Amino acid sequence: MRELPLDLDAFEGPFDLLLTLLLKEELAPSEIDIAAIVVAFVELMAERDELDLEACGEFLVLVSALLELKARALFPDEAAELDALEPEEAAEELARRLAEYRRMKEAAGWLLERLASERERFFRLGPAPLAPRPERRLASQDPASLAASLRTLAAPPPTVSLGHMALRFPPVSQFVERFRALLTRRRRFDFDAEVGDLPRVEQAVALLALLELRKAGDITLDQAAPFAPIRVSRTDSERNVTWTARSA
Repeated sequence: MRELPLDLDAFEGPFDLLLTLLLKEELAPSEIDIAAIVVAFVELMAERDELDLEACGEFLVLVSALLELKARALFPDEAAELDALEPEEAAEELARRLAEYRRMKEAAGWLLERLASERERFFRLGPAPLAPRPERRLASQDPASLAASLRTLAAPPPTVSLGHMALRFPPVSQFVERFRALLTRRRRFDFDAEVGDLPRVEQAVALLALLELRKAGDITLDQAAPFAPIRVSRTDSERNVTWTARSA
């Protein structure tokens, strides 16, 4: 019996080795398929000519022990509670559980009888045949209103004007003359203060006008740091002539 070969999901080997691993707690009882062990033993007994009662008795004892271990592992809290009870209390608890098991078994038998008695009956999956069907009614329609709605949908949409999106650039000469007139009255001015109220497009054109004046040598530009205010100064013609003569 102890040399019974087993091929389980969690174990492969003789039966006595499985018992040893279980007793040493190297293998969990919940991982053992006891039904597969019973099938292996029955197949082994079927191969023999005569029934070995001693082996069968030993197998029943070992399998019952395995079932107890597996049950205790599945319900560790209940096992601890039963171990703490006195013998009389444990007997009463066992009697109560047996009575409860008997009631559950009787209820299962009653349900099985009801299922057998109702086997020839069928129930309908669809709605009841006498259920009222809702009627969908449309409100009264006016043909003239319908025709007016269709004419509105058929009319082509008006052309969308894009005139407000066109960019109008003022001439660069306009700002050139403006800055020259300003420098005749003042020697220096702040570019950001002069064009701060203008649109971005006109500010860009004004910057181009500054570059044209700087290219012509009429002004000098100063900026303390990147993105700092731009200072525009009038070029001193006499100083330029003196500097040019000394350089020559």
